[in-house]
Amino acid sequence: MWKYALSFALLLAFGALLFPRNEGAPRIAGLSPAEEIKVKQAALSQDMKLTDDLCRSQCSLELRRMLSQAEHQAPGTKLNSLQKLQQEHPQMHKLYWVTKSEPLDRGVQAGQLDDALRKLAEPELSKAKQLTDQGNSYQSAPFQHNGETYFVLGVPSTNSNSALLGVIKQTILKQVEDHQLKNLRIVTYPADNHYKIESVDSKTLKDVKVNHPEENEGTSHYHVNQVVVRFKNEPSSTDLAKIEADIGTTHYRKVGYTYVFESRQMEAKQLMDYFKKWNVAYAEPHFLYLTNSAAVDAVNENSAQSNQNNQSDIKPNDSLYQRYQWNLPLIDTESGWAISKGSEDIKVAIVDTGVDLNHPDLKDQLIAGYNVVNNDAPPADDVGHGTHVAGVVGAIVNNNLGVAGMSWYNRIMPVKVLDQSGAGSTYSVAQGIIWATDHGAKVINMSLGNYADANFLHDAIRYAYDHDVVLIAASGNDNTATPGFPAAYPEVFAVAATDANKNKASFSNYGDYIDVAAPGVSIASTYPHNQYAALSGTSMASPHVTALAALIRSVNPELKNTEVMQIMRDTAQDIGPKGKDSYFGSGLIDVVAALKKAQGGKNPQAMQHPQTQTQTSPETVPAKSDWAQRLLERLGWR
Repeated sequence: MWKYALSFALLLAFGALLFPRNEGAPRIAGLSPAEEIKVKQAALSQDMKLTDDLCRSQCSLELRRMLSQAEHQAPGTKLNSLQKLQQEHPQMHKLYWVTKSEPLDRGVQAGQLDDALRKLAEPELSKAKQLTDQGNSYQSAPFQHNGETYFVLGVPSTNSNSALLGVIKQTILKQVEDHQLKNLRIVTYPADNHYKIESVDSKTLKDVKVNHPEENEGTSHYHVNQVVVRFKNEPSSTDLAKIEADIGTTHYRKVGYTYVFESRQMEAKQLMDYFKKWNVAYAEPHFLYLTNSAAVDAVNENSAQSNQNNQSDIKPNDSLYQRYQWNLPLIDTESGWAISKGSEDIKVAIVDTGVDLNHPDLKDQLIAGYNVVNNDAPPADDVGHGTHVAGVVGAIVNNNLGVAGMSWYNRIMPVKVLDQSGAGSTYSVAQGIIWATDHGAKVINMSLGNYADANFLHDAIRYAYDHDVVLIAASGNDNTATPGFPAAYPEVFAVAATDANKNKASFSNYGDYIDVAAPGVSIASTYPHNQYAALSGTSMASPHVTALAALIRSVNPELKNTEVMQIMRDTAQDIGPKGKDSYFGSGLIDVVAALKKAQGGKNPQAMQHPQTQTQTSPETVPAKSDWAQRLLERLGWR
């Protein structure tokens, strides 16, 4: 049976874009489907390895910090300090503060170990105690207990008279693994039964059965018994009653005068055919969207060092910066900071899974946001993706902690449009975009996408664009030329991903709609519960460009959104075929060159996205005063 993707569009938070099948799109060069899965599995292992290293480095630094601050405290005060450290870092399962002369069990202790875990940890703790007594640090190999990964860490004080030892629980590794299995589509989708979803080829709208992971590429998904409808004229209560009776609806939801109907007895194509007689503007799918994260190649550790340092470069003191953040020197961010570090007046909205509102490397950068999923709750991140994206933009710089964001001062507005399962609706994203626009966001990041062109979402994007917002979106991770949305909308600035050697990231989508490229391989950033993780994907490339747009608007607030976008194109490093190309667009973003041009005093000539004139003709897009007002009415906000 044919099923058309004409219904409730879900947004999934873990992964590459779920794009339609594109038989002509190249896979990773020369690989069979089975080989491609193996490459992805190896890539997943690499990101997990780097995340493990980040976890170990962060914990070691925190223990050293504690030793330097509280070495001479009384035992009772030390216990309070350890308990506070555990609250801030829940991965620190058990902590010991011991002097050189005392056995381990006589030291100050915080946390509990069950008998089985204690037996596993004791040999490693003994090694750690022996080595720290000699003034040496210690990190054990990982070991498993009840499906969780642990390691033992030992850090001596500067005079070696005392040490901090810890049993560290690395739940983050399992989280990253689960997320990246979906991101890279190593497992089949849908893997969960929370929604009634089937797969579809969104070019032909034919059913696609996904039985093996490699068949994920190129498929979109839809809810079988739902459809989104925009009426040309608002239906009366009598009309709605008839519709309910005709389609056997279980329920419907209204956003302004746009409706999501669910039927007990009709499937998507039947619903589409049924609504034709109601003179609708559209009856369309809410295709499944995913954030654009993936796991890929290892970081080239020498790449950051190979960049020539400008005398005016600013080197932040963030503890993980020098070792892990190759990405910011690559795009000349350090020199750019000498021109601008951002402005609190320019707000950046992260339309995503929310943000960890208590992360110490983010919380002072956050402003009030919005939770579309649950209006009564704060926009907290219960997934991880949004927190990682937010850290690329604005993790607090020069605080001797964690990572550095690209902006020092631009405020981050978390807008949660995806729930704890990573799912939401296209109209949730539309609501989030409109809310952010109405609450002063001047730049919006959208690290999510789909190959399906949804009119309702496009209306929201047009609304934000017409209100002078710079909209940035990730292109997707299927290594395909098929345009993905929202990145391919003419009002949106589309971002591809590069690695540390300025090569195209193997997963990055490409095409004529790509505007620029940015680092997107093994990017270290913030993660929920005071942690840091390395993730890869165009989801990670997009916030680099979002941060640059915010810095440009900070330097010259008078610039229009079109002018900001053109500056980023004009100043990009041409790293592919000469001129604009389908892999990198205008090239790799260059922070210092862009800020110098924005600072120049003369506004660059505003230019439309190359596709704007063909895709936003008067026949398809109402005048601003007409369609913008109608969109607000549909959302129930005017």
